[in-house]
Amino acid sequence: MGLRPAPLSAQDIRVRKRRVAAIATAYDRVMTDALTAIDTLPSREICFRAMAAKDHRFDGLFFIAVRSTGIYCRPVCPATAPKRENITFYANAAAATAAGYRPCLRCRPELSPEAHAQVREEAVRRALALIADGALQDGSADALAARVGLSARQLQRVFLTHVGATPHTVHATRRLLLAKQLLTETALPVTDVALAAGYNSLRRFNAAFKSGCGMPPSAIRRLKSAASAPSGTLTLRLGYRPPLDFPMLLRFLAKRAIPGIERVSDDRYERVIGTADASSWIRVRAASERPELLLEIGNADPRAIPGIVRRVRRMFDLDADLRAVHAVFATDPLLKQAIDLHPGLRVPCAWDGFELAVRAVLGQQISVAGATTLARRLVEHWGEPRTDAAATQIGLDRAFPFPERLRDAPLESIGLPRTRAATLRGLSAAVADGRLSFDPGQPLQEFVECATALHGIGAWTAQYIAMRALALPDAFPAGDLVLQQRLAPPGIARLSERATEARSQAWRPWRAYAVLHLWHLPADIASCGSCGSCGSCGSMETAAA
Repeated sequence: MGLRPAPLSAQDIRVRKRRVAAIATAYDRVMTDALTAIDTLPSREICFRAMAAKDHRFDGLFFIAVRSTGIYCRPVCPATAPKRENITFYANAAAATAAGYRPCLRCRPELSPEAHAQVREEAVRRALALIADGALQDGSADALAARVGLSARQLQRVFLTHVGATPHTVHATRRLLLAKQLLTETALPVTDVALAAGYNSLRRFNAAFKSGCGMPPSAIRRLKSAASAPSGTLTLRLGYRPPLDFPMLLRFLAKRAIPGIERVSDDRYERVIGTADASSWIRVRAASERPELLLEIGNADPRAIPGIVRRVRRMFDLDADLRAVHAVFATDPLLKQAIDLHPGLRVPCAWDGFELAVRAVLGQQISVAGATTLARRLVEHWGEPRTDAAATQIGLDRAFPFPERLRDAPLESIGLPRTRAATLRGLSAAVADGRLSFDPGQPLQEFVECATALHGIGAWTAQYIAMRALALPDAFPAGDLVLQQRLAPPGIARLSERATEARSQAWRPWRAYAVLHLWHLPADIASCGSCGSCGSCGSMETAAA
C-alpha cells in the first residue's frame, strides 16, 4: 500500500509571483500591480512594503503570522514590525488559524474586511457566501458541497487550493472572531456572546475560545479596550478598504427609503428590523478617524447579531476591493473619468431581498420618486404596525409585508396598473412557495433564468435584483435606458441592448460597479465623447441613480 499524501496547507500552495527585479520602484505602482492579481497572495516583497506603509488598501487581503509569538496580524498592525525571518504571510484569517496562529489583540483581525470576491473559483465563492450565511451552523459539509455542485472531498480540495483552509476551519474562524469582537466592544454577557457565535454550550464555547485565542473569554473583558454600552444597545466597528463614499451611498438609499421602515439623514442610516412583535433597530454612521462604519444595534436577540452584521456589510459593500475593480476599468476612458469623479463609489445593496424585488417591480417604467410613493402606500396597507418599545425608541413603526400577505392582495387599490399588480402577486407567490429565492451563493445566470420565468419580470428587473439583493458583482441590466445613453457614441442617442451587453464584456467580473459609475456620470461628459479634456463638462445627478 502506497503512502497517503499529507493534507495540503497554506504554505504548500504556491502561486506564480512577479520577479522582485521587475517590480517598479514607485510604491503606488507596486501596490496597483499586486491588486490586479486576483486570487493570489501578493509576493513577499509586496506584502512587506504594504506592511511597512500600514496600507489600509491591503487590509484583509493578507495576514502576517509571526512564528516567534504565535500570533497573526493585519497589515495595519501598530506593533513594531517583527524580523522578516519570523514572518509567514497567509491569504486570510482561516488559513492562519489552521496553521496554529492566534489573532492579535492590538490590531484585531476581526475588524478586517473579507476578500471572498478575490477567489477565482466560482464554487468556492458560492460556498464562502453560504458559510457566511450560516450554512455550516446547523448543516453539514456534504450538504454545503451539494449546494455548489461538488462532492465533500472536492469541496475540501478546492478550498485548500483557493482559500488555504477547509470549510469547517473557515466557519470556526468566523465564529471565533465574532466572539472576540463582541467581548471587546460590547458589554454583552458571555452567555449571550456564546449564543451570538453559534454555541449552545457555554463549556464548548469557553474551550473553543481558549484554544483559538490562547485565553479564556473572561480575560478579554479584563482588557482596557473592553467597552460598555447602554442596556439593550451595542456598537460594533465595521472595517473596510478605503476609499468609501459614504455620503453618496446615503444619498442613493435616501431616495429609496420607505417611510415607517427606514430613515436616512446626511450622516446616518436607520432602520427598524425583526418581526412586528419583536422589533430591533440599527443605526449606521461613519467613524471619524478610521476607515470604519459604526453599527449600533438595539434590542436584538444575540443569535440575530451575525445576520445583522452580515446584512449591513453587504448593504454598504464593505468587503469590496475597489483597487481590483478600478484596475479592470482603467483602460476604458469613460469609466476612468467616472472613477476620477467618484473613486469611493460602491454598489449599495438592500436589507432584504424580497423587499428589494417588490421595489424593483414597483419601479418599472416610473421614476424613483413614484416608486417610493407606491412603496409607502403598500406598506401602509399591508405592512404590520409595530407597537413595541424598540419601534417607539427609533421612531419607525412598520414592518414590510411578508410575501404570503401580498400573494392575494388587491394591489390595484394603491394605484398600481392591473398588469403590474398581477406581477407583484406572482412574485410574492413564487417567493412564498420557494420557487424564487434570494439566498446567497446563487449563480447569476441561474437566478436570472428563475426570475424571468415569472410573468412580468424581464431581464432588466432580474439583473437589478441580482445586483442589489444578491450582491452579485457581475450583474448588468443591459436594457437600462440611462446605461444605453451614457455608452452611446457622439451623434447616437442610445445603444441597443445587445450593443450595451457587448460593451460590458470587458468589465467582467465587476459590471455592477460599472452600472453605478455610469448612473452617476454627468450626462454631458458621456455626450461629449468621453474625452474629459474640454473643460466644459458640468455635474449633475441622474434620475436613474
